[in-house]
Amino acid sequence: MNLDPLSDSKIIDSWRHNASPWTQAVRAREIESRRLVTDQAIVDAVLACEPRTVIDLGCGEGWLALALQQRGIGVTAVDVVPELLAAAKQAGVIDGRVQSYEEIVTGQFKASADVVVCNFSLLGKESVEGLLRIMPTLLEADGSLLVQTLHPLVSCGDLPYVDGWRTGSWAGFGPAFTDAPPWYFRTLQAWVELMRDSGLVLRALQEPLDPRTGKPASVIFHAQVQAQVQAPVGKLSQ
Repeated sequence: MNLDPLSDSKIIDSWRHNASPWTQAVRAREIESRRLVTDQAIVDAVLACEPRTVIDLGCGEGWLALALQQRGIGVTAVDVVPELLAAAKQAGVIDGRVQSYEEIVTGQFKASADVVVCNFSLLGKESVEGLLRIMPTLLEADGSLLVQTLHPLVSCGDLPYVDGWRTGSWAGFGPAFTDAPPWYFRTLQAWVELMRDSGLVLRALQEPLDPRTGKPASVIFHAQVQAQVQAPVGKLSQ
């Protein structure tokens, strides 16, 4: 299903419209899949890297940045939506910056970290491709990129298993949510190839399972800069 070429921009517009209800839903722990599976899965994945510093790209209202910060990790939280970044700072996030992925790609972001984490925040096409291309510049030596996203085999639904734009949905959310953002669907192969073409190598892949369905609630990619990788690609794990 193809939408118009401004779909990356539509994603940002939607999150601006829905910043307040989203913050409320996350703070009230209303999203069951997050409460049961995905929140803890990404925290565990970050902590397993034993980082001193983390960049949380697409931090939203700041829950992950705050959780890591409370564990003594230095976190730089980044989001393009000022209202979400303001909520993050209000919650206690110390280093929060309003910047777009395009601004990061063009060198307007000055930071690097042991871990860069993108937790359900890589939704577009060109913006994501550009961000991953410059990802090696954001990582310290032996640093890791962690990406948690919808599992392609589950999120594909009844549509063909091919890359392309998909319409968004707030199904299961309250009436305060409007104008659901579109998102760019990638197959597992497309994710791996995008990382490879960006100078990254997949070290491990995790599939956190939803206890209600027994199916993957998400997929977590753990990648490193190609020249730094000496161990083989990690086994599929849950």
